[in-house]
Amino acid sequence: MDHREALTAYVAAFVDELAQVGVKHAVVSPGSRSTPFALLLSKHEDIHVHMNIDERSAGFFALGLAKALKEPVVLLCTSGTAAANYYPAVIEASYSRVPLIVLTADRPHELREVGAPQAIDQIHLYGKHVKWFAEMPLPENNEDIIRFVRSFCARAASTALQSPRGPVHLNFPLREPLVPIMGDDQYFHNNRGWGPFVSIQNGELTVSEMEFKKISEDLTEQDGIIVCGFTDHERFAESVTVMSEKLGYPILADPLSQLRSGSHAKTNIIDCYDTFLRFEEHIKEMQPKIVIRFGAMPVSKALTLYLKKHKAAKHYVVDGGAEWRDPVGTATHMVYCDEALFCDRLIQLIEKKENMNWLKKWRKLNEVTKSALQSIRDEKDLNEGKLFSILGDLLPIGTNLFVSNSMPIRDLDTFFHNNDKDITIYANRGANGIDGTISTALGISTVKEPTVLVLGDLSFFHDSNGLLAAKLQKQNLTIVLVNNDGGGIFSFLPQSSEEKYFEQVFGTPHGLDFSHLVALYGGTYVKARDWEHFEESLQRAIHSEGLNVIEVRTDRQENVMSHRRLWNYVSREILLSNHGEINENSC
Repeated sequence: MDHREALTAYVAAFVDELAQVGVKHAVVSPGSRSTPFALLLSKHEDIHVHMNIDERSAGFFALGLAKALKEPVVLLCTSGTAAANYYPAVIEASYSRVPLIVLTADRPHELREVGAPQAIDQIHLYGKHVKWFAEMPLPENNEDIIRFVRSFCARAASTALQSPRGPVHLNFPLREPLVPIMGDDQYFHNNRGWGPFVSIQNGELTVSEMEFKKISEDLTEQDGIIVCGFTDHERFAESVTVMSEKLGYPILADPLSQLRSGSHAKTNIIDCYDTFLRFEEHIKEMQPKIVIRFGAMPVSKALTLYLKKHKAAKHYVVDGGAEWRDPVGTATHMVYCDEALFCDRLIQLIEKKENMNWLKKWRKLNEVTKSALQSIRDEKDLNEGKLFSILGDLLPIGTNLFVSNSMPIRDLDTFFHNNDKDITIYANRGANGIDGTISTALGISTVKEPTVLVLGDLSFFHDSNGLLAAKLQKQNLTIVLVNNDGGGIFSFLPQSSEEKYFEQVFGTPHGLDFSHLVALYGGTYVKARDWEHFEESLQRAIHSEGLNVIEVRTDRQENVMSHRRLWNYVSREILLSNHGEINENSC
């Protein structure tokens, strides 16, 4: 049989099945060995191909697309180290539960381990960081192989979507010639005339009715808290807030829980815990008997330490992905159940708590803390805390906000408070690295507008080549670049006391002028002079097309002092509030 005919039938069947199972986007990096997939993906009318020259950037671009869409995205590259450059994004996808279908072209078996160029060992290249790996057979055009290819495609997409979602990897050995037959559309048909070759249904995890009753009895009339980390469950916000109201439990909501913004009730959502949990003297009475935790572990270190100090409580970790999410080592009950379903079922079983004093204490503490934190808005100089404090006011309804790791995500946690704007917050908190921040945000902005990225100078530098996607694909993205000339987060850590070596090893000042970099990629650059200029520039950028970068220069040392002054002020305000409450009760 003609090799090109077999190659075309084989690859076209796989590509067509991708479309049949609902894959709409593929991120492709140029290369020779992946030619048949690149061409036939581009030819298929139901798949949108995004070209990205740099595989490392491409991996994170696909990650952003999949995050925003909550559906599998294809990632395609040629053989050799091109595939290795996907590794950071694959790791992030694994730990943050993002569905990717990674397709790597490879040399055929006879060219492996014989010194052939661009040939490395790609078998299980990503190790345990993918949910599933398959070495695909060489292309043939017979019924059994075509059925196999289509069924494995369906299996790959389904596995990527199964909870917990994540990446899968298929490796395709391909012989030359690599150019398929492009003029004939018959290869895209599965000869059934309807839907996928194999229909796969994924269900929701749950527990027995007896277990639900035991849990409901445990929670009745007990003082407890609900802790919510990253989750993107569409029904969760409504369900958990109703459950909170019936239990009388406060919800300590990480910004990535998507609970701080939206139309759901926020009366019980505590958004300042990261600040007041730092002060042990003010939270002596806040000792929960029950902790119910949903989603990934929140950003807040103060919350982590608080949970560790209350190991005597019953800790329920609820996870629809059935993984061991217990970094603090406090879990007493692992409940593998869909998060919204868990809340809905308990709502039916529990009676509303009558004594709400416990909940009122948390609300009061949160209100006093929030009021004190708002004082940062009075500061005249540009600083990182105030930026995040006013950001929620400045962003339009429906904004997609991506925040980088290190200090930005922590300042977001402290200063981004409850609102009704439906702002969706994204971050790469799977492995918590600064890798691919720009590329991930650009992937999100491809399908979600407006998108605003806030990141530090080191994150910006680390992924600066990701800006090419904005130029080549004419994408709209507003970037707020917080530049403190180095690694700002280290100034808050114990190693900052080693002054002799700190700047060289941790501070790492670079002195870069980022305006030249923005110009290289055809973007618009503005350096904020003051707060009024920043607000004007942000509004203009959000409503403009293309790449817009607003640089906010801050001072690392002053930023540390500003945070510490604010924490001291908050502590005093809480103390005054407690004294006022005592005096009022005495009267």
